[in-house]
Amino acid sequence: MLRRADLLEVDLGPCARGYFTTRGAGARPVGPRAPYAGANLATHVGDDPVRVLGLRRELEALVGADRHADGRATVAWMNQVHSAVAVVAGPGGEPTADALVLDARSSGPGPAGVGVLVADCVPLLLATTDGSLVAAVHAGRRGMLDGVVRSALDLLASLGAQPADLWAATGPSICGRCYEVPVDLHRHCAEVEPACASTTRWGTPGLDVAAGVHAQLRRAGVGRVRAGTWCTYEEERFYSYRRQPVTGRLAGIVLAGGA
Repeated sequence: MLRRADLLEVDLGPCARGYFTTRGAGARPVGPRAPYAGANLATHVGDDPVRVLGLRRELEALVGADRHADGRATVAWMNQVHSAVAVVAGPGGEPTADALVLDARSSGPGPAGVGVLVADCVPLLLATTDGSLVAAVHAGRRGMLDGVVRSALDLLASLGAQPADLWAATGPSICGRCYEVPVDLHRHCAEVEPACASTTRWGTPGLDVAAGVHAQLRRAGVGRVRAGTWCTYEEERFYSYRRQPVTGRLAGIVLAGGA
């Protein structure tokens, strides 16, 4: 069961609302459901899909985005594949993409918000000051290096958003002190995005994907960036694929202005 205390609210301007979820204060990672204990919001990781969809409904109600009269979800999700593809959210289905943009100016009973699922990757939420355009971005190592942040910003720009008018927030992800990688991969990533190169707490090559995302946002001229300080690997209140390969997913959601 989700509670308000299980949400991390972030500042996305005066109109949009942004949240990141946790496993929940009462999660007990023991027993047959241990990998998914708490508020797992992903349907693709082996958890009971009926339970997961029930948690998604709880999340929508908790943030005041009640379902449509016909039962359709008010938060749109993606089929994430570690790509750099950005698409506009529609009234149904889960498009294969890693950045989902919502244009709240569109007519009709469309979604009220968009969401992203992670368990170490960087969840990025974006919104214009008036809240009419919002986006949820899945920025893992591959997506960050391949340009998923740029793709999301370009799609927002094609809809009229100016970078200086955007508000951005990154959520819980594995930090550069915990994300160890081989030397060759470290070298390659540093060549593509120098800001992501790091050293782990034990002195080996590491990657700070969030630092890469923040650098890309700054270079693009995004006006306001709120950097999350939570590490999914270090804190058991979050799911972490590195800590436990079979595990659930936390969510980042952003609701458009007026939602």
